[in-house]
Amino acid sequence: MHYLYLAVIAAVILGITVGFAFPEFAANLKPLGSGFVDLIKMMISPIIFCTIVLGIGSVAKAAKVGKVGLLALSYFLVMSTFALAIGLIVGNILHPGEGMRLDPDDVAAVQEQASEGEGTVDFLLGIIPESLVSAFTDGSVLQTLLVALLTGFALQKLGRVGEPVLRGIEHLQRLVFRILAMIMWAAPVGAFGAIAAVVGETGWDALKSLAVIMVGFYLTCLLFVFLVLGAVLWFGARMNVFKLLGYLGREFLLIVSTSSSESALPRLIAKMEHLGVSKPVVGITVPTGYSFNLDGTAIYLTMATLFIATAQGSPLGIGEQISLLVFMVIASKGAAGVSGAGIATLAGGLQSHRPELVDGVGFILGIDRFMSEARALTNFAGNAIATVVIGSWTKEFDRDQADRVFAGQDPFNEATLVDDHQPATEPEREPVRA
Repeated sequence: MHYLYLAVIAAVILGITVGFAFPEFAANLKPLGSGFVDLIKMMISPIIFCTIVLGIGSVAKAAKVGKVGLLALSYFLVMSTFALAIGLIVGNILHPGEGMRLDPDDVAAVQEQASEGEGTVDFLLGIIPESLVSAFTDGSVLQTLLVALLTGFALQKLGRVGEPVLRGIEHLQRLVFRILAMIMWAAPVGAFGAIAAVVGETGWDALKSLAVIMVGFYLTCLLFVFLVLGAVLWFGARMNVFKLLGYLGREFLLIVSTSSSESALPRLIAKMEHLGVSKPVVGITVPTGYSFNLDGTAIYLTMATLFIATAQGSPLGIGEQISLLVFMVIASKGAAGVSGAGIATLAGGLQSHRPELVDGVGFILGIDRFMSEARALTNFAGNAIATVVIGSWTKEFDRDQADRVFAGQDPFNEATLVDDHQPATEPEREPVRA
């Protein structure tokens, strides 16, 4: 597995080279990256279901699960507010977007995106699946989350009668993670196709003309992760942010190569359990965070909106900024892992609040893919840190296990991706006769 990730790095470098050298050919390689991400997404629903059901089913009292969920949602709300504030401050300082001119083709693409947006009521009703099994076929994280919560609480109520079902789901989880480990061998091919297509379609021109907002956005995300989230991790769990993010290095590489944080969601669940966070906390915090803890998306929406308003000579007042962007953050729930979802959310939010600014989204279409990588990386880092912090606050974090992992004494099992945390049972012995 070590050589696999070296191959991913080589594939990314090769993809960038091919993208610049043969842009037309590289643009046609996009299905390679899309296919790999689709393979990963295929495993998301069963992994979330197994993780949540096992986490809740193993807890004696339902109130404990509710406490973790309430604490997680409160944490996500506070962090999203911080992300919004930082995006607003940096956007008002940089004033990007001056002197821009719109491309008519980009305007048409944005108008189509805006028409696809959904309202808050549609979002809430969309959490309920059409049937108990359709959540797994539709690929909705929130629908899977709802079904898994109901199943977990039902098994909790069944008590000893439900134990055989829990054991069966444990075996199913091992099978699902084994399939995921097999799929990961296609990562170099997917990374090559995704990176080559992005570079081939974008080229240097768009990067040069939009360098201010892109560089500013990346720097803002770094500032948020290492200063804000790093401080939260230290004061909340007494853990060094560099150690935690270093432990998740391969997952960050996977996100960079696919431009989707969803591709690393299964591995984040497995690694957080291996690090010492209990199954209930991981099972509730990680999937919920992928829908509600969108720090990178919040920063993106704030900066992009200010950029568009300035570019069109219609800057927003502070009151307009706050009301519009709060609406966007609410509307973006559930879209964290979807590559390019930020554009659709941005266009839909502007359409409902300031329709005259919608066409301006075309300004950033050329670099949205590169910005979506920063969004995905920030969202992923935020969810990893949130899981450790909430685990520490609820006394569901094994610090000794984390120390062993960081010291290299207990390496993550890349072959199975499953960490049982169970000592081997000793064989039964015959009683000694006198």
